[in-house]
Amino acid sequence: MTNLTILKLGGSVITEKNTPETIDETALDGLLDAIAAATTADSQLVVVHGGGSFGHVHAAEYGVSTTQGTSEAAAGATIHGAMKRLNQAVLDRLCDRGLEALPVHPLSAAGREENGTLTLPTTATAGLLEEGFVPVLHGDVIAHAGKGLTVLSGDEIVTSLADSLGATRVGLCSTVPGVLDENNAVIDEITRFEDVATVLGDSEATDVSGGMAGKVRELLELGAPAHIFGPDALGEFLAGAEPGTRIDGR
Repeated sequence: MTNLTILKLGGSVITEKNTPETIDETALDGLLDAIAAATTADSQLVVVHGGGSFGHVHAAEYGVSTTQGTSEAAAGATIHGAMKRLNQAVLDRLCDRGLEALPVHPLSAAGREENGTLTLPTTATAGLLEEGFVPVLHGDVIAHAGKGLTVLSGDEIVTSLADSLGATRVGLCSTVPGVLDENNAVIDEITRFEDVATVLGDSEATDVSGGMAGKVRELLELGAPAHIFGPDALGEFLAGAEPGTRIDGR
């Protein structure tokens, strides 16, 4: 698609990640203000958001991750329900700012084969884009052959959609201004995971989808460059600049 931007809002950015099911109102409002200010009539934008203190907390309670599954419907319903509540909060605020945003829930569309291969049809997302809507997707649980339900991270959604839809801009808004080195300085560009493996530590709070290491791995598989940046740089990114860390594994 022409001039399509896929933007991921990290769960740690838009929620109080250490307090279950709590939105960081100030952070979320600031980000959505920036999105609304940069969106024009001819813009094509897909928003994906993480789980933060909504999905991740419940997934951890049930021992569900991207690799560990559950066959309990109640567990899946709890995790999915939390993500839908966060998704609705994002949708409501986007609509309040004049953006015609609608949800696409991965549980109802995506699946994973036994070997881990993801199937994420783009029919709904592409159709909404063509009709002028802003599709909003989120991390979720999905059917995983042989494992019941496992977590589908927002980062993997971003890379899958970017490849399938031919995105021209991909950005991940994180709690940090980019991928940081051992001196807490932003790494300008990453082309191989091995170059940064020693500095990519675990997430500070509960995260069942891989933290920063998972983000970098996913983006290196993308067929286009992407950027990881902090909340203050969102407007800059949407204006066409290249803030934070450029990830390009091509």
